[in-house]
Amino acid sequence: MKAILLPNPRTGIILMNNLRIALLHLAPVPGKLTENRQLIERAIAAAAHSGASWIITPELCVCGYTFTDRIGTDWIMPQPDRWMTRICQLAARLRVTIFFSHPERDPQSNRLHNTVFVITSDGAIAGSHRKINTLQAGSESWSTPGNHVAPVSVPPFNDIGILICADAFSPGIAKSLVDQGAKMLISSAAWAPGFHGPNGEWERCTQDTGLPLLVCNRTGPDRTLDFTSAESVVVQNGERLLTLSSERSTVFIIDWNLHRQNLATRQYREIPV
Repeated sequence: MKAILLPNPRTGIILMNNLRIALLHLAPVPGKLTENRQLIERAIAAAAHSGASWIITPELCVCGYTFTDRIGTDWIMPQPDRWMTRICQLAARLRVTIFFSHPERDPQSNRLHNTVFVITSDGAIAGSHRKINTLQAGSESWSTPGNHVAPVSVPPFNDIGILICADAFSPGIAKSLVDQGAKMLISSAAWAPGFHGPNGEWERCTQDTGLPLLVCNRTGPDRTLDFTSAESVVVQNGERLLTLSSERSTVFIIDWNLHRQNLATRQYREIPV
């Protein structure tokens, strides 16, 4: 956590703690694992060097959205595999928490899942969430839907609810997280604008739960969808506090006020990667 001093009319100054959060608004290329991994590592380093304590990645950032017809799924392993272990070590070295989107293979069932892992600042995997609202045809047909939701304990919060993209479409998913004690919602997304783009789902999610929602979306063209105008957002009480987009891979830096449970400021920083 980063501390800032703010003026107080009675005492002159007060100490207020802010949590600096980085949204990795990246443009992964379908099937280009090596290049995408290098991009992710550069973005994590840039975020950490800018003082971020939490780093959120977009959905399927390591492989792109439409990857299966280029590289198949044999490369997807039970996690942590060798490269995720490297990311865990990086998180520990930089002392950051990473909400890390990466496909996984269930070691018992051999089924594949679209998953977000929570890697804490000591390099441990504190928990994960498997996407529930997966498309059973087309680009997501490789993925088996998850069937369970539970908050993950992430300092300085007690519990964080994790969503992946269209999970925000079903009110029951976020409601279950609230009922289990979640204090904030974090979502990785690959949700392109257009006819099937976001249409109030994120705003309704915050109205239904009373919780703030931070969405890290992606940018750039994919094989079947164009994410170039896609938006990462910060939403609370049905209102978009921030809407962020970039045509190129960018790290967006925001500050969250832990006392007020709101943005410390609507100003943000952009770091090209």
